[in-house]
Amino acid sequence: MDFSIAPLLDNWRFLALGLWTTLYVSVLSMAGSVVVGVAVGLGRCYGPGWLKAPLVFYIDSMRAIPVLVVLIWMYFAFPLLVGTSMPPVTGAVVAITVHLAASVAEIVRAGVESIRPGQVRAALALGMSQRQMVQKIILPQATVRMLPAYGSALGIAVKDTAIASVIAVPELIRQAETVAGLTYKPLEVYTVVMLMYFLILFPISRGVDRFYLRVAHLGRS
Repeated sequence: MDFSIAPLLDNWRFLALGLWTTLYVSVLSMAGSVVVGVAVGLGRCYGPGWLKAPLVFYIDSMRAIPVLVVLIWMYFAFPLLVGTSMPPVTGAVVAITVHLAASVAEIVRAGVESIRPGQVRAALALGMSQRQMVQKIILPQATVRMLPAYGSALGIAVKDTAIASVIAVPELIRQAETVAGLTYKPLEVYTVVMLMYFLILFPISRGVDRFYLRVAHLGRS
């Protein structure tokens, strides 16, 4: 079997569009999931009692439902509830954000609860409000401790974009499927796509690990 990259060179702009869409959806999804996840995690830890039950239900339900199901429901069923449709990219970003935010919320909760109770009591004894305690004592240490898990969540966001092809998002996998079908070169196309995902995710995981090693001492107490 001849291995030829000519089809890839002929269609590099088409694949580049898929790569750009993958990165675009990944960045927006991760940014949104961090914002929502931090809010949900802190709400579960420090929110009023009536708020904790629905937050726990949201976290547990999202962790129990596959992201593919959330993606399909968000794109095909949710518009029926609100009476308007949404572009595929928007549906993918919202679905991945909603699903991944539940995991980020658990990361936040674990990081917050890892701080020794003695520090909380000391902060309150010094006259700090709960908000000051969280901002100045809890979050700076917890954020450092959460970095490895955040790195994993970022990798999940990138990989989940591949599923978005089912709702016609022109991300990398969907573009690759089109090129492979037109050129009859699935080995070459999918091998290169696999390498592209590796080149995206490997530097992220190693970069987060190296950064964590440099700042890990800031999270020790």
